[in-house]
Amino acid sequence: MSGQVAFEDLPLSRFHIRTVFSGTGGQFSDGFVLGIIGIAVSMAAGPLQLTALWMGLLGAASLAGLFLGSLFAGPIADKFGRRTIFAWDMLLFAVISASQFFVTSSEQLLALRLLLGLVLGFDYVVSKSLVTEFAPRRYRGRLLSVLAAAWAAGYVAAYLVGFAIRDIGPDAWRVMLALSGVPALLILPLRMGVPESPIWLMARGRSQEALAIVRSKFGPHVYLPAPVAQADVQKRRGSWSELFSPRWRKNTLVGCVFYTCQVIPFFALGTFAPKVLEALNVQDKFVGGLVYNVLLFLGALLGLMVIDRVSRRVFLVGTFYLSAAGLAVLAYAGFGPLGTILAFGFFACVMAAAVNLEFVYPPELFPTHLRASGIGLAVAASRFGSAVATFLLPIAVQQVGVHAALGVCVGVLIIGGVVCHVFAPETSQEDLSGITPESPATQSTVAIE
Repeated sequence: MSGQVAFEDLPLSRFHIRTVFSGTGGQFSDGFVLGIIGIAVSMAAGPLQLTALWMGLLGAASLAGLFLGSLFAGPIADKFGRRTIFAWDMLLFAVISASQFFVTSSEQLLALRLLLGLVLGFDYVVSKSLVTEFAPRRYRGRLLSVLAAAWAAGYVAAYLVGFAIRDIGPDAWRVMLALSGVPALLILPLRMGVPESPIWLMARGRSQEALAIVRSKFGPHVYLPAPVAQADVQKRRGSWSELFSPRWRKNTLVGCVFYTCQVIPFFALGTFAPKVLEALNVQDKFVGGLVYNVLLFLGALLGLMVIDRVSRRVFLVGTFYLSAAGLAVLAYAGFGPLGTILAFGFFACVMAAAVNLEFVYPPELFPTHLRASGIGLAVAASRFGSAVATFLLPIAVQQVGVHAALGVCVGVLIIGGVVCHVFAPETSQEDLSGITPESPATQSTVAIE
């Protein structure tokens, strides 16, 4: 093997960067869609005659769609591949986004928000799987963190766009919603040039296709893990039942619990940040929300810088406990408006740094034939929890008060920290093609001749 390099140990190349950048379109769009709804819904309340119930339903609709999309996308992507969905789902997303401009009822908007979430659920699964399987091990954390930064950028951009155009006229909320399709269209041409994952092809026993892709993109000096025998391909069908088998159930539990406990407070507070700040007696709720969102983006960049410098476990457990502490101070310390905004910003910064793990950690928990299914199940669990939380938060603030509502979010973060403290494995040095029930020592390699 003199002079040859393992596929997962390649130096960083322009192709890797292009692949990661092509994956950012869906993440940016997802952040924008989820971030804009809080402002847009508050402005559409009059024209669409929205009650508190309808505002909660519309806030949670995309998350519910994400739950369904990610749940079904995993087995499909594990069986049929990542590339086709990855190449075309953003075009569908852009069409649905534009359709929001023309809604005339709350029912129509709800249906479109559900469809947007469904498409994004598929993109979540395939983007994370495909980018992970192309990323060199040494740079995997940082490259996948770019997706997290893109999500945070979309989320912050939504707030800035909403803040900037909220006074342009009675249709401002329609423009806000329709604009989410623009980044999806811009990224579409880049996705056309991304091939199928060689690691997935090898896991399916399709070694010649995998070798042709690697030869074309990286040259003849790269070698891949050995193809899976056809008999083993039939055994490794990638099913939800296997995710809960003795071999993988701890990883499945950690993936679902960590993801769910992280996003429940993140989405619940982020979606209705202006309302929460208003309940905490911050007079200029939009400025407070702006500070929250800017620190959200800074936190994502901070997470990108440190993701490969500390162990996955330390980063995971530490951010749970820090964000719980920050939110507890926010809920019970009784600061004035400035102190409340700063405490809210600290929570946003820590949580946004932790969001990097949502893109890095789940793909490292599962083997190739289960990776998309495992990611899909973890995303589905998180979106179910966050959809319920987003629906209930405005009602809870109204019925029991903001401090009790925030206290529940603190409890969720503590539960996530304890579960990960006890069960979460370290994955930063995993060989993706070697995450199998067999010992890594049994894995052989195939070189490009």
